[in-house]
Amino acid sequence: MKKLALHWQVIIGLILGTIYAFLAVKFGWNKFTLDYIKPFGDIFINLLKMIAVPLVLFSVISGIISLQDVTKLGRMGLKTLAIYLITTLFAVSLGLALVNLLKPGQLVDEDMRIENRIEYELWKDANPQVMDLDEICLSCDEANAEIVERVKAKSGEPVNAWVQDKMEKRDRQKGTGPLQPLVDVVPSNIFKALVNMSMLQVIFFAIFFGIVMVLIPKDKSEPVAKLIDGLNEIFIRMVWVVMKAMPVFVFALMAGQIVKAAGSDPKKFVEILAFLGWYSLVVVIGLGIMIFIVYPLVARTFAGLSFKRFLSGIRDAQVTAFSTSSSVATLPVTMDCIENKIGVSKPVTSFVLPIGATVNMDGTSLYQAVAVVAMAQYHMIDLSIGQQLVIVLTATLASIGAAAIPSAGLVLMIIVLESVGLNPLWIAIIFPVDRILDMCRTVVNVTGDATVASLVAKSEGELNAEPE
Repeated sequence: MKKLALHWQVIIGLILGTIYAFLAVKFGWNKFTLDYIKPFGDIFINLLKMIAVPLVLFSVISGIISLQDVTKLGRMGLKTLAIYLITTLFAVSLGLALVNLLKPGQLVDEDMRIENRIEYELWKDANPQVMDLDEICLSCDEANAEIVERVKAKSGEPVNAWVQDKMEKRDRQKGTGPLQPLVDVVPSNIFKALVNMSMLQVIFFAIFFGIVMVLIPKDKSEPVAKLIDGLNEIFIRMVWVVMKAMPVFVFALMAGQIVKAAGSDPKKFVEILAFLGWYSLVVVIGLGIMIFIVYPLVARTFAGLSFKRFLSGIRDAQVTAFSTSSSVATLPVTMDCIENKIGVSKPVTSFVLPIGATVNMDGTSLYQAVAVVAMAQYHMIDLSIGQQLVIVLTATLASIGAAAIPSAGLVLMIIVLESVGLNPLWIAIIFPVDRILDMCRTVVNVTGDATVASLVAKSEGELNAEPE
């Protein structure tokens, strides 16, 4: 009998976890769930965190090394990278615009959001290296008194002590200059950056390392390049191995997180599902805009391709991307579609598309922007314009290092969360629906690759008026 596809297994795990969580909340199985089911979800989060740093480090270095032919192809290479960067920045900005406009994280019960905020402040107290976002703005009036007391009972710490602590930290930071964030990007000790998961510093080092490798003689760099490629493949394979158990982890995470948040209150169960639903809707709207409006419009405006020709030409690649959730697995189909149905020449196809599978992750970057801000809203945290610009920068750089494999964006979500001082464990909240969204955002990534290939071919006179 044919084995059920992974995405169907994950959907089944999602449904079963939701049903179990509802029964656990209804019949009081909370302690059993938190003691014997939730730990498997925690193990999965730890595995992702373990893989995240080396995966980004070696993926970015390997990607830079693979672009060494850009210097030979000159104009076409620079054009390709520039367009990929522009589309990624646009995707992140679109995601931020939608999540700030629709505010999915605020469409839930306010009492739950207040409790989430208090628990977040407790987490910050336990993690002093986390940057301050803003002063605590909780109102301990009669309506919120019960919630505050409940969280205080769990923590054993007074709420007013948090305010004093934040004020002291703010005073200590007054002496820093306006360019301090730029200074902080450059690591003084790469090993310390790796241990502390300072991902912007890790990405800076990886880019610097990769560029220097391209500049030195090939006979000197080739042994190191082979080692890095080998290490990169190992960590990519580690992600694949972990993802094999994804259905079980989806069940454990869904059940554990819902039961933990809802406790014995069925109303909270419904509110968590509402958040996941609204969040997923915003992500899908953003991805749909990219697939059916932005990319076809760009292809028509700059490459002269009609909406029908462009979308029908890459349909097979989009279906394959949706099924496999992998840009690399879809690459042969994408190349066939672009060359034989769109009419892009083979030299352009062979150069642009493999680069896109490495560095162009528009769907991933859009989803990261939406997810981070939505989860901040869910925890009553207002991210400033400056912090959202950090999200744009970090999501763009992180997407360059996103391995073209299923759910790699979830691993890199840790980077974006930590870049603005949010709890990386929050990825457990959105993980239950990640596989479904991953299928959608991979379609965006592949469609973006096809768009850029068409634009580069048109500008180089390598786009046939009508393909054979």
